Amino acid sequence: MFSTIGYYICIPFAWLVRLFYNLTNSYGMAIILFTLVIKLIMLPFQMKSKKSMMRMSRMSGRLQEIQKKYANNQTKQAEEMQKLYAEEGVSPMSGCLWSFLPLPILLALYSIIRQPITHFMMLSQDVVQQMVDAVSGAGLSLEGIAQMKDGAAMVRDGVTQLMPYGQINLVKTIASELPEVGASVPGWINMNYTSFGLDMAANPWSMVKGFSFTWAAIGLILIPILAGGSQWLLTKITMKHQPQTDPSAASANRMMMFMPLFSVYIAFTMPAALGLYWIAQSAISGVQEFLMGKFFNKKLEEEENARYEARQAERKKKMEEAKALQEQQRQQAAQKQTLKEKQKAARDAKAAKAAKAGTATTEAGRVGDRPYARGRAYKPDRYDET
Repeated sequence: MFSTIGYYICIPFAWLVRLFYNLTNSYGMAIILFTLVIKLIMLPFQMKSKKSMMRMSRMSGRLQEIQKKYANNQTKQAEEMQKLYAEEGVSPMSGCLWSFLPLPILLALYSIIRQPITHFMMLSQDVVQQMVDAVSGAGLSLEGIAQMKDGAAMVRDGVTQLMPYGQINLVKTIASELPEVGASVPGWINMNYTSFGLDMAANPWSMVKGFSFTWAAIGLILIPILAGGSQWLLTKITMKHQPQTDPSAASANRMMMFMPLFSVYIAFTMPAALGLYWIAQSAISGVQEFLMGKFFNKKLEEEENARYEARQAERKKKMEEAKALQEQQRQQAAQKQTLKEKQKAARDAKAAKAAKAGTATTEAGRVGDRPYARGRAYKPDRYDET
């Protein structure tokens, strides 16, 4: 099942490599162009990941504050950090997710390189057996192509059992010794693995064991070294914007530091074309990381400045609203005070009027301090003796 899934995954990649090989007639250039196209296809996703990673890097100070503040409460610390991630719109794992994508592509490309007949030319297993029979029938050696026992090729259920790189050696033998046999098969490609003076199907470790001062040997040995060096440089560039306070950062950094060593191992133990892919992938990724770093630094600064200005505008607006509310409350208090004063003045005026009304009268009606002591019909001479 998994082999079937892997086969179908290889189809679009094989089509790309085959297209570039037919255009350039160079296996090495086909691998480089294939890598470039894959990186361009992945670029939008990597840009999103890069932006998220750089945002997290800028959040490192706030993350440290949360870690210090809730050092004794891991649950609260996790909640606050998650809340911060949500506010900033970033995911802790998004920054390193895309760094693992080259691995499945590497595995697919390995199948294409290791099995050129079934995974590069996309021909059937019957064609493989047909070519084995052609080589055997021509009296050519199957050494390096088929698994041998007692000087004869091992056959199981009518199918010759090939060596791990048997298809590569079979294609080389057909191309060099029986090109007319290959030309008779629809879809067959008489492949030339030599590029830049190097055999891209060769294993660099075999050159270490049988070293000679030739470009064919030195160049192949340099491929794994360049693969590791380019991967190390890519790791340094990538980690520059990797936040160190994130809980997953430590494990991600260890994994990323492991990748250069892993690439050296892969490039030494597998066909040189795979090491060439690793070099091209790291070099293109390094350029992308550098350019995206400059671009997103400027963009994030603009976004932060815009957010700062928005916060300042919001703060100013709130201050103005608070000031207006305070003035309104002052005016309302003043109005209440004025109303109270008016009410008091009215009461005072009423009291004064009442007091005045209680003491005021005409002289005709007063006797001493007693108002209205004399009646309206009072006559001062009413009771005179005369």
